[in-house]
Amino acid sequence: QVQLVESGGGLVQAGGSLRLSCAASGSIFSINTMGWFRQAPGKQRELGAIISSGGNTNYATSVKGRFTISRDNAKNTVYLQMNSLKPEDTAVYYCFVNIQNRQYWGQGTQVTVSS
Repeated sequence: QVQLVESGGGLVQAGGSLRLSCAASGSIFSINTMGWFRQAPGKQRELGAIISSGGNTNYATSVKGRFTISRDNAKNTVYLQMNSLKPEDTAVYYCFVNIQNRQYWGQGTQVTVSS
């Protein structure tokens, strides 16, 4: 079993910053892709950012230039640095990891950006 524990969500004013963390533990051999999705109220879950095992990154157009994804392989942890936050970034953020072609999800952390 693999467990993912997220932290770092909260309430912030527009223009502010937050840093999300997601630590994986359990039966981990090697982690391939890691990343973050988000789901706003009444909307479908959408990709935020992903990072490969080699460090290649990909971002949704809506967050590009404001969010930075990174990972610490020694700690099995993925981070999402979110700057210049906007009210439309308000959502539940879910981390995921891909291990041997299986995806595991975190429980989600709420990010609320006030105007």
